[in-house]
Amino acid sequence: MRKIKRYIARQVMGGVIGVLLVIVSLDAIADLVDQLSQLKGDYNFLEALFYVLLYIPSSVYDFLPLAALVGCLIGLGMLANTSELVVIRAAGVSISQVVWAVMRPVFIFIFMGALLGEYVAPYTDQFADSRRDLLQGHEKALQSERGLWFKEGNDYMHFNAVLPNGRLYGVTRYRFDDAGSLKQASFIRSAIYQGGRWSEQEGVITFFEKENVRREEFITRDWYTELSPDLLNVLVLEAEELPMQRLYAYANYQDKQNIDSSEYRLAFWQKALQPLATLSLVMIAISFIFGPLRQTTMGFRVFIGVIVGLVFQTSQQLLGPISIIFGFSPMFAVLTPILACFAFGWILINRAR
Repeated sequence: MRKIKRYIARQVMGGVIGVLLVIVSLDAIADLVDQLSQLKGDYNFLEALFYVLLYIPSSVYDFLPLAALVGCLIGLGMLANTSELVVIRAAGVSISQVVWAVMRPVFIFIFMGALLGEYVAPYTDQFADSRRDLLQGHEKALQSERGLWFKEGNDYMHFNAVLPNGRLYGVTRYRFDDAGSLKQASFIRSAIYQGGRWSEQEGVITFFEKENVRREEFITRDWYTELSPDLLNVLVLEAEELPMQRLYAYANYQDKQNIDSSEYRLAFWQKALQPLATLSLVMIAISFIFGPLRQTTMGFRVFIGVIVGLVFQTSQQLLGPISIIFGFSPMFAVLTPILACFAFGWILINRAR
């Protein structure tokens, strides 16, 4: 029995890894082609290639559910085509035991995907974007096409690049008085966070006084603000790129500030429930092999798997914004397609018994 389970696990793992390699490679090629149109300054082809490589962990995390679905269809489909699945069933292995044999390697992929999504992808994504901006020459005031705006009191700030290690590049700040008149405008080439404060380097300050305009330059000075690297790391990334712990903490922070946190709540539940989403798609794959796709060709199985994966992803993408608009729970919006897949797969498996 153990040999049979290990054999099924190897087939499934081989299918998932193969599909994941193909999908991630195609996504990387498309991303590289897109980056070629943004080459300028020191951002050359090799740097664009490095940028794409840094985004691979995020791509693996995003495509893991689809790869698990199609990979299981291929792995089990090969066993069905060679009648090995029939022999396994004739040897006394129940469908439930086959399901468990398939799920065991999937748990490994889910665990690895969770580690990538929580501890690797958010940091490589941020580093890739910041590095690209710097290489493109975005170190001058408001030169970056992306960057980040932030307001603190009467100060309005723009950061051209925010690195995950607590370093800023191209910091532009505007300070207004209570009447809305501009009092100061400054540009700092870089700033680093040390000892609970920011140390600014190579800056220029322009003072707008009643009768004249005065300009000062400095090499280094301290900048005291409540703005921390942790908060900047949250703000600089899109909600779906953040790790769960930051999503949860920032959503709670927004609730305390009476700010709508539904976007971050939705992203949190999408990440938290992704393991269940992967398992539900694997359940669909198993039910198809024992049901309607038992005697079909491999190409048709792959086609059906891609269609099911796209329908699943589209349903989640539609229900998510709908939950924000109509105000019902984001968890319910994410969970509904998952439960539907589990139920559908369970019905098909029961019919095959």
